[in-house]
Amino acid sequence: MNLPLVEATPAGPSAARRQLLTRRVRLLVAATITYNVVEAVVAITAGTIASSTALIGFGLDSVIEVSSAAAVAWQFAGRDPESREKVALRIIAVSFFALAAYVTVESVRALVGGAEAEHSSIGLVLAALSLATMPVLSYAQRRAGRELNSRSAVADSKQTLLCTYLSAVLLVGLGLNSLFGWSWADPVAALVIAAVAVKEGREAWRGDACCAPTAALVDDAADGADAGDRCGCRPGCSCCAADAT
Repeated sequence: MNLPLVEATPAGPSAARRQLLTRRVRLLVAATITYNVVEAVVAITAGTIASSTALIGFGLDSVIEVSSAAAVAWQFAGRDPESREKVALRIIAVSFFALAAYVTVESVRALVGGAEAEHSSIGLVLAALSLATMPVLSYAQRRAGRELNSRSAVADSKQTLLCTYLSAVLLVGLGLNSLFGWSWADPVAALVIAAVAVKEGREAWRGDACCAPTAALVDDAADGADAGDRCGCRPGCSCCAADAT
């Protein structure tokens, strides 16, 4: 018995939609880089003036955010994104570890030595502005990246979201110091930033073996592949589960 042929519906966005989403990701990456460059300059300068380890650490984290976004821009500009991914991930991981080491040493010195961070109005405004801006950029890039099936764009959007959490930590630390004179709140906030940096560094270092992007665009319609295989994750990795939310 001959069964009627059913025309398969192509999976994923159309070519025109992919082109639009790719341009959108590039624009969002450019916006992220621009904002983080300004953020880094302002935070490091204000932190140096106020002797705030938390502010300086926040500024250095912004430098790493720039390198992460630049890695995605570099990947999207290349003809073979997969070949560039491992090196980019390792550079980002080492940067996070260096940040964590620096911030930890300076925070301990501040706590043990009794060095007091001064009030910083600029730091408070910057933390509040980042807290409002970063979630918007992260959501827009994550949404476009998921529709494109680009794990690198999604991963970079999570780096941007990390800046939101650090902004909240920084705002609390600076606020407690400014309102109550709790100078210890600044280095404690910096230590939280350092702990998060270590976590992100470890994930970036393992990324090439677990959830590294294999291309800017991935075809989700692989015959007979389960969700984990299509995502490119090995068993036990959490990236696919996280991206599903």
